Amino acid sequence: MLKKLLIKNPYQLLACAAFVDLFILCVCWEWFISPLRPSGSWLILKGVPLLFAIPGIWKGKIYTMQWASMLILIYITEGLVRIMESGTNFWLALLETVLATIGFVCLLIYLKPIKARAKILKKQQAKVN
Repeated sequence: MLKKLLIKNPYQLLACAAFVDLFILCVCWEWFISPLRPSGSWLILKGVPLLFAIPGIWKGKIYTMQWASMLILIYITEGLVRIMESGTNFWLALLETVLATIGFVCLLIYLKPIKARAKILKKQQAKVN
């Protein structure tokens, strides 16, 4: 188990941790910390798309990381919009924005060399043909 952790790219691990933390934050925020309604709200479901991305990020699947980097922008946007609220919601929105930004940046840093290698390989294949 520890050996598998050491093999993973640190940006991959940070992105995965950010997605897990963001999921936990979304659920807790809308369930019991500061829900829109006293008994909780259906906004708790906003964390569900993150659950689909987490296994693929953990396994290092490039396609998952690509669409997850677009998905996470929704959470950055929500955090930036809700940061205008006061009290607890301000701090939760700030945390959401920070976690989503960390996840986004880590995914981009992880994917950049992979995309560069693919571009070089495509150019080499075009020269051969």
